[in-house]
Amino acid sequence: MIIDLKRCILACILVSTFIRAGAHDSFSRFHPVLPAVFRQTPAPASQTPPLYETRANHDPNGTGKFYMGREIAQVMGPGGIEWLDRPEREEQEHPAKVLASLDLHPGDVVADLGAGSGYFTFRIAPKVGKTGKVLAVEIQDGMLKTLRARAAAIKATNVEVVSGSEIDPHLPASGVDLVLLVDVYHELAYPFEVMTRVREALKRGGRVAFVEYRKEDPAVRIKEVHKMSVEQLEREMNAVGLVHVRTVETLPLQHIAIFEKRN
Repeated sequence: MIIDLKRCILACILVSTFIRAGAHDSFSRFHPVLPAVFRQTPAPASQTPPLYETRANHDPNGTGKFYMGREIAQVMGPGGIEWLDRPEREEQEHPAKVLASLDLHPGDVVADLGAGSGYFTFRIAPKVGKTGKVLAVEIQDGMLKTLRARAAAIKATNVEVVSGSEIDPHLPASGVDLVLLVDVYHELAYPFEVMTRVREALKRGGRVAFVEYRKEDPAVRIKEVHKMSVEQLEREMNAVGLVHVRTVETLPLQHIAIFEKRN
């Protein structure tokens, strides 16, 4: 009887020790499924809304693709070179006033993004001089061919023609003082991606200048999807970390909105 009692007491002590020393771990080895019941279920990851939205009902002059509530316009093809070079453009768009607003200096590196036929590219080149450079960025083969031919014809040695893509203008990192987009931004198929790359290409304090037809003014007789408001530009540039510094209203139909990279 005494022996049995001792055995019983010893068994109780062993069981108690087993529990205190990690019965849960031992139990887990033999029942690996059960501990999952006690683990906290992680909260589902929050879903980021898509950057772009496609709508069936849209402006016939647009792509049906929307960014921040704005429909992206259809792109002008190489057939539009004649329109870009029209003689009356001087009177309608006052390119000299555009250049005056840009505060260009010899030695500046300027990217003409969506350079087209080079209407502004070859006006900027003398302003930045031999120590500066103009990067004429295009994605269309016809425009690229025209730019190269014109640069060679006038021996514009400080003009470099750059073949970009829909998502990347292929600009040098932290190597550009100013990026100019004249009647171009509203046509970018991937504005967030392109402007993110533009910001990366800017030097600290570098600027981006948008020349766009005034959406705020109903008297500007341009197709609606080819117009931009300053308010919309501010929203979209805030998304990529560019700060609005000023708007120049010296042109008859367009505004010049200037943004800056602060850090």
